[in-house]
Amino acid sequence: MSLEMTFLGTGSAYPSPARGASALALRRDGQCWLFDCGEGTQTQLMRSHLRAARITKIFITHLHGDHFFGLPGLLCTLSLQSNPEASKSPVDIYGPLGLRSFLWRSLELSHSQLLFPYAVHELVPTQDQCPAEEFKDFSGLDRDEVLPQGPPGRVLHLDPGEDSYLLVEDEQLVVRAFRLFHRIPSFGFVLEEKPRPGKLNVQKLKDLG
Repeated sequence: MSLEMTFLGTGSAYPSPARGASALALRRDGQCWLFDCGEGTQTQLMRSHLRAARITKIFITHLHGDHFFGLPGLLCTLSLQSNPEASKSPVDIYGPLGLRSFLWRSLELSHSQLLFPYAVHELVPTQDQCPAEEFKDFSGLDRDEVLPQGPPGRVLHLDPGEDSYLLVEDEQLVVRAFRLFHRIPSFGFVLEEKPRPGKLNVQKLKDLG
């Protein structure tokens, strides 16, 4: 398995002409996974050797603007560069509770229609992830409204036994989210490669005793 990381933005809360807002791309077996999507991320992608059309998963650490204000624009640009395909797999987006409503409303208010499907998988935070006065419960967002075209996705709760959230698992790796303490609920993401059995020449070992 080949993994390659590209730092697209490291400018923290205040981007500059030389440093974009937070974004990191991980290239894996022809796919591109994006971690955070601050404002200007799509421009940084154009300056890099990466192909934005290869993005299949997006992970948002927390809902401070410098980490996700670039997401609606990136999705719209990807749509302009794509062709409608009924069989195309959705772009999976992972992030804190409230992200689905933000994306749906941003695209709805701007009359943006994506030519590809996407799914938003929300992580339910715990109250001890931030100062008590900063914690807001977004579980009731849009509860009384009908969202006929809202994106699908899972609602993920903390697994107490693992003290983490299981996001992705395939034959090669596992991706989990862990709680971080910040001014608002925040998450870190860990990619763990599964053990791979080695290849041994049994006869050669026998010959060597």
